[in-house]
Amino acid sequence: MVGYVTLGTSDLDRAVGFFDALLGELGAKQIMNDGRLVMWAKEMGQGMLAVCKPHDGNPASVGNGVMVALSVDSPEAVAKLHAQAIALGGTDEGAPGERMKGAHFGYFRDLDGNKLCAFCITG
Repeated sequence: MVGYVTLGTSDLDRAVGFFDALLGELGAKQIMNDGRLVMWAKEMGQGMLAVCKPHDGNPASVGNGVMVALSVDSPEAVAKLHAQAIALGGTDEGAPGERMKGAHFGYFRDLDGNKLCAFCITG
């Protein structure tokens, strides 16, 4: 039911490079880019993620307890997306693995420190 999530960045070009590569792994592409906000999705209106320079002009900061969860199809895809994020310069926040029966998660932070998770439910 989430329409979109927006993450703040202080370096839009760097963030766009990270998310172009990372979200491309999920089949998403840029659907909007106005020079301040860039949004990705598989299709307009379906589970969109955006990065932007904060509207108030203050530096971007990470929200404590805020996390974006990216749904994937398999435990292997969880591990692959997590590894891709790390290869792109992200940091590990919890190695991929089964956290509860049939639920697989891998946690990482993007280049601005925003926390994300790749997850799948298999049963």
